[in-house]
Amino acid sequence: MRHRHGYRKLSRTSSHRAALLKNLAISIIEHGKIETTVPKAKELRSYVEKLVTVARTGEANAHRQVFAALQSKEATKTLVNEIAPKYKERNGGYTRITRTRIRRGDATTMAFIEFV
Repeated sequence: MRHRHGYRKLSRTSSHRAALLKNLAISIIEHGKIETTVPKAKELRSYVEKLVTVARTGEANAHRQVFAALQSKEATKTLVNEIAPKYKERNGGYTRITRTRIRRGDATTMAFIEFV
């Protein structure tokens, strides 16, 4: 049973899962909207929203914390300087997940995840 279990394993090792979430987060920050599977989108939502919450302060330490998570200078700069200030007055709920289609190859449900 997975009662109150904190995250989805996504059939990956912890290091592979961390790399996946980091790369998905960089993609959504750079493009604003990406299409992925529903479980990945739901897990990414938590990851990205925590980063936006940290970045909202806009101070130097926020840059350091976001860069430590993303390891991408361009994505860090975009998140702290452009995306996060838009959500200064908003208490969470920075992303939206919209189910789109069923993938033909393996019949998994796909979804768009985007910034609100």
